[in-house]
Parts: sequence; structure tokens; C-alpha cells
Amino acid sequence: MERCRALAELEMDLGFRSSFNFVPEGQYDTPALLRSFLADHGFEVGVHDLHHDGTLYKSKAAFTAGASRINDYLKRWQAVGFRSAFMFHNLEWLKELNILYDASTFDTDPFEPQPDGANTIFPFWVGRPDGSGYVELPYTLPQDSTLFLILQEKTNDIWKRKLDWVARHGGLALVNVHPDYLAFENRASRTEFPVELYQEFLAYVSAQFGTDAWFALPRDVADFIRKSRLAISGRARNAGDVFAHETL
Repeated sequence: MERCRALAELEMDLGFRSSFNFVPEGQYDTPALLRSFLADHGFEVGVHDLHHDGTLYKSKAAFTAGASRINDYLKRWQAVGFRSAFMFHNLEWLKELNILYDASTFDTDPFEPQPDGANTIFPFWVGRPDGSGYVELPYTLPQDSTLFLILQEKTNDIWKRKLDWVARHGGLALVNVHPDYLAFENRASRTEFPVELYQEFLAYVSAQFGTDAWFALPRDVADFIRKSRLAISGRARNAGDVFAHETL
């Protein structure tokens, strides 16, 4: 929590804005002043699970009970995005949340506790029977913890190679970075990696794709997908009306 502002300032210095996802109940409180600072400077705030203890998906009843409280935090924080702890996910159950998007999946990541990937580098729609739904945003670059703490990588080359591949295919480049894993003194340890690896990666992103990519918050990507879907559905209905009229 104490590193969030420093991380936001680092990103602002490089021309980026991101989404900060906070656990609403548990070992820390999320101060309203911090949420206001982020919102005032163009960042997004999302809800990250409920307790981050792995129990949200213990049963359908447990999820439903937790969903009620999560929806309350979404409303209070004026948030539209959600991410589960440990990247657990059940896209059907998540329909109980009042969200524009969920970000609890990945294209492929065998190191996650629930390793079934979405197998796509594109956002996709998860619909409800009534026609409503939400957008799923899979992360497509390996998480910082996987790359630097589990695999013990000393460079960010894997991030760059995957980003270049995603860009060649016109996909969504989404990466999860945790403030608690960043060593702002640039001294690596078993639980931290030098912040300069993230800083230099953002500089690379800006230099390589600054004029060719859409740098957007998750909520903006999800809103674009939702509106595009509605526009396509509207054109399809209009085409059907014309066809029906001409047939008659």
C-alpha cells in the first residue's frame, strides 16, 4: 500500500496510466485519499477479490455471499473492474458481479494454481441469458512474480519478446505488476525485483509502440468492446428488419 503512490508517479513520469486493484477486506485498508489521488491523476481503481485468501470460490454459496459484499465495494469505489485472488476464475459465477469487466484469466500460464488458460490474446464477451454480460480481459504477459521471483529472470527480455509477438497479432498486451514485489532501491531479494526492470520495460513500450498502440485503461478497453458489440448487434437487427420487409 505504501508503494502505490511511488509506483503511480513512476508510471506518470513515463506517460502511462494503469489500474490499481485493491483487496477490500483483510490486512490493509484502502484510504479514500489514495483512491482519490489515483482517480484525479487518470488512473483506475478496481476491486481485487474480497479477502485474498483463496476462499471466494470455495463453493457457489460462498461466492454468492462474497459477491454481495464485492458489489457493495464496486459501488462505493465507483469501480467497474474485478480481479480474483490467485487468478481463480469461474466465468459463470462472475456473472453475479455488477462489473463492466473481469481480469481473472490469462492467455496461457501453466504456473497458476488454476492453469486453464483462455487461449486468446483478445478481450472477449461473457454473456448472460438476458443479453447483458461483461468483458473478460486476459493478461497476456507473464506476471512479475512468475518472471522474476519464480523463474528468477534477471532481465525483462521475456516481457519484450511476448509484447512484440502480441503487437504483431494486434492483440491485448496486459501485464500484472505488484507494488509489494518492487524494490525501489533496486536491490533484488527473494521477494522483490529491481523496479528499474519495470521502468525500463515501460520505456521500451513507449519507444516501440508510442505512435502505433492504444494505451488505454482496462475500463476503456472493456467499454470499447461493449459498445462495438452493441453496434454490431444493432446493424444485424436492422439488416434483419430490411430483409424481413423485402421478403414480405
